[in-house]
Amino acid sequence: MIEIKNLYKSFGDKEVLKDINAKFENGKTNLIIGQSGSGKTVLMKNIVGLLEPTSGKVLYDGRDFVAMSKRDKVMLRREMGMIFQNAALFDSMPVIENVMFPLDMFSNMTLRERKKRAQECLDRVNLLDAQNKFPGELSGGMQKRVAIARAIALNPKYLFCDEPNSGLDPKTSLVIDELLHGITQEYDTTTIINTHDMNSVMGIGERIIFIYKGTPAWTGGKDEIMTSDNKKLNDFIFASDLFKKVKKEGMKEIRNK
Repeated sequence: MIEIKNLYKSFGDKEVLKDINAKFENGKTNLIIGQSGSGKTVLMKNIVGLLEPTSGKVLYDGRDFVAMSKRDKVMLRREMGMIFQNAALFDSMPVIENVMFPLDMFSNMTLRERKKRAQECLDRVNLLDAQNKFPGELSGGMQKRVAIARAIALNPKYLFCDEPNSGLDPKTSLVIDELLHGITQEYDTTTIINTHDMNSVMGIGERIIFIYKGTPAWTGGKDEIMTSDNKKLNDFIFASDLFKKVKKEGMKEIRNK
């Protein structure tokens, strides 16, 4: 579990995050949602150590990441897997070498063991047949799946995903969501996903934190969204006509029960 306590983050005189308190549970897909500029990306960067909080704590199973020594932070990062918005694959490396990269950097495995582990991860995302291709030969969805395979190569305890469905069509987005949810349960990871994708929210949002102007404005699960009376959340979630209709029909069902 990752726990955030009284976290603040400022850039100069501008306070971006204000008194964030949140828990991200293991074995569940934890989603951070919010409008552009709400502070959700800054929050994730503080959690993974790309930014340092102005004050507050970031606890990894009780270990305060903010207060750790540089050496201990390096050790903890070996327990993290990250999936970036643009996949961030190395174009000059074939797929198998991209997945092996964290193993080359942080494991004591032999070359044969590293290759076997990379192949296992590619098989998990149904891309074993693409191991000798280069990223430029793959579709956007396939590149994201390679990024997932690379992120789980070290069996991470914590998995971070920044807009994993960005630029993907709805069908491919569903594949990515199902993969992330399945891997979270299979490895019992603490998974945190930044997303704008409301299909992801309604599909795999087991625990959702809605950030509004740098402050948690609502916390709950996907089922609770349909009956929430939080105006800020409703304005965000049901901005589209489709989701307004979904909520309207959902409320009819509740009243008819």
